[in-house]
Amino acid sequence: RRPPPSPPGTAPLPPTPRPLIPHVISPSDSPAVPSQPPTSFRSFAVEDRPGEQWVRLRAARRGPGAGEEAIKIDATLFDGVAELPPDASLFNRVEALEQGPRLHLSLIVEVARADRVLGFICSAWPDNLTVRHVLTLRGAGAATDDRGARDFTRRKLEPAEREAVKKFLQEREVDAELAEFLHDYVANKEKMEMLRWLKTVESFVEK
Repeated sequence: RRPPPSPPGTAPLPPTPRPLIPHVISPSDSPAVPSQPPTSFRSFAVEDRPGEQWVRLRAARRGPGAGEEAIKIDATLFDGVAELPPDASLFNRVEALEQGPRLHLSLIVEVARADRVLGFICSAWPDNLTVRHVLTLRGAGAATDDRGARDFTRRKLEPAEREAVKKFLQEREVDAELAEFLHDYVANKEKMEMLRWLKTVESFVEK
């Protein structure tokens, strides 16, 4: 994808990025250098999906009187940022600048039992997780499909249902602590994807 044109008043890039790339991707103690991503969190196994714009977590647990449950979570990279209301006070605006952007990422959580899947579309902020919609699916083989076409019924939650759904997910370790972990994980993954891209560019330029 072509980058947008530079706005007026900005300096042009050098004729070739080659002199800059080794400096950017060389190891250092800078916080810009990513760390080795964890492969697990609580009961979840974490699949990094290198080169992809999302990450997957999986877990299996014994459901309450319902046999084995398979839990799958697909999390996007950062896809939004909280905006201050137009009437925000000067204090709140300064505080927001000092704290930096409050980033958002989206989750699709699936809890599968035999031939039934219950899904949740969630918003994950750095310190909390909220459920926006509930998805239901029935049918043989539903729990084993991997990102295939699925006939979901989508329903928005009523306020009275939110607490029950929140408790259901908390029992499966889908909560604010998971949201915090994913924000740290995704921030690190975005650094890794950037370095992967820079190394690809460096390899191309050297040819």
